[in-house]
Amino acid sequence: MSDYFSVFGLPRRLQLDQEELRQRFYALSRQHHPDFHQLAGERERAEALASSALTNRAYRALRDPVGRVEYLVALEDGRDGKEGAGVKPKPPRHLLEEMLETQEALGEAKSSGLDDAARDRLRGERDRLAARRAQTDVEIVSRSAEWDAAVDQGGDRAPILAWFRETLAARTYLGTVIDDLSQALGEDQQEHGANRRH
Repeated sequence: MSDYFSVFGLPRRLQLDQEELRQRFYALSRQHHPDFHQLAGERERAEALASSALTNRAYRALRDPVGRVEYLVALEDGRDGKEGAGVKPKPPRHLLEEMLETQEALGEAKSSGLDDAARDRLRGERDRLAARRAQTDVEIVSRSAEWDAAVDQGGDRAPILAWFRETLAARTYLGTVIDDLSQALGEDQQEHGANRRH
């Protein structure tokens, strides 16, 4: 698995200067852009194209703070971003139990249709979960400093890494339920928080 942090010459830290990252991206993009290698040999053109694609993937993964945490967890676990992409992480048990009522309401709506009251209830639940997911994003980003301190001081990173794993699994599950609610309502999922990010 490529280390996207090393692509930009950065340590595995979560608090990155966005402007510095952008400037490094632009510099590497200019260096590897295939248009600047048109007169090179076939091998050099292929290498430039591969380097350009790697730079773009690395920037997409690192520019978003939550996406950066998702990538870091995969990197620390030794997983390729594509490997297991279709496998959803297991959500925490307490969240599954909490969502039981929502899932039951969703099942009823799918089987018997939606009247105005049911539609309002599902919309309200979706909005509540979207707000919770947004708050989860804030919590994930707020713990980035804790990871960076462990990296800088050579401390034990396992506890924060485990917390990131569990919280990201909960976030993914919330996104799935939000998408299911939007689908049951017949509404565009993109309007309600782009849950399928990354």
